[in-house]
This record gives sequence, structure tokens and C-alpha cells, in this order.
Amino acid sequence: MKSTAGSSAQIVVTMHEKLMKSRALNSSSKLKICKSLIRPVVTYGCEAWTLTTQDEQYLRIFECRILRKIFGPVQNEDGSCRIRMNHELNKLTENANIVRCIKSRRIAWLGHMMQMDKKRTPKRVLEWKPIGRRIRGRPRKRSIEDVEKDIHRMGIRGWRKLCKERMEWKRITEKAKTNSGL
Repeated sequence: MKSTAGSSAQIVVTMHEKLMKSRALNSSSKLKICKSLIRPVVTYGCEAWTLTTQDEQYLRIFECRILRKIFGPVQNEDGSCRIRMNHELNKLTENANIVRCIKSRRIAWLGHMMQMDKKRTPKRVLEWKPIGRRIRGRPRKRSIEDVEKDIHRMGIRGWRKLCKERMEWKRITEKAKTNSGL
């Protein structure tokens, strides 16, 4: 997780901790609060991120910690309580986790940029190929490569033509939110 987003998100979680622990609200209301107040702070500017596996892991840990506060513990048959496991949380949220949400937003942003006029600055930056020599070592991962990899994992072929059709691209971005391959 990016450092500024992580610290800002933790501040927001602390601000709304009483709401998350309140017995007056049901879990669906708490989940809506989380998606409308906490998730936007965490994912601010995520369309341009290049996620490493460590970033994805931090984001999942952060979200699971919040979801465990929202849904609370599970009572076993013998009367003892335990915390909910990750697969139980995935079932409750219908596989829509924060990493998939970020990847979906990046796919949507890519479609938006591909529809732009070639003279617009974001489009020029996307298609820019630097000239000259690179520094030694492995090249840094570009965000476009990361998004193309996600599109390939979803099994979508010919995405450059598909992104021109707005409704089809919107369907693809919605599918990415719950795609188990991402």
C-alpha cells in the first residue's frame, strides 16, 4: 500500500471506529460505510499505480482487518468464538475485494485513455516511448504493462478494439471486480 494512502486510511478507520463497533448498525450498513468512506481514501489515485505483490498483500490485510471488525467473530458449536477466516470474508463480500476494485478502476481508466484524442496529454504520456539509453538493471514495471497483464488474465483478446465500445468496456470493468483470476 502506498505510504500516504495507508496512513490516511488508518486515520479514517480510527475516526469511524465507533461506527464499526456499534451494535445499532447491522453489518450491511457498516459495509456500505466502509465502501463509501474508507475505500476511497485507500484507493485515491490508484488508476496510475503499479501494484507489486507486496502492495496487494498489504491492501488485502488492511481490508480483512476492517471486515473482521464489521462482521465480528463466529461462534462454534461448542460455544467458543473465533475470528472469521479469509475465505469466509470473501464469501460474505462475494469475492469483491479491494485489490480487484483497484484493478477494475485501472482497466476502466485505460479504456478512458484509449478513447481520448491523440493530442491530449494523458494519451501522449501513455503512448510515449523514451529514447536514449536505460540505466542498468531490470526496467521498472509500467502501469500499462500491469493492466495489460490483468486483461490477459481475464481472457480478453483484442482489448484495444473492445475499449472503443463503451458499453462492452463497462461490462468488462464490472466483471473485473469479482473475477477470481485477478
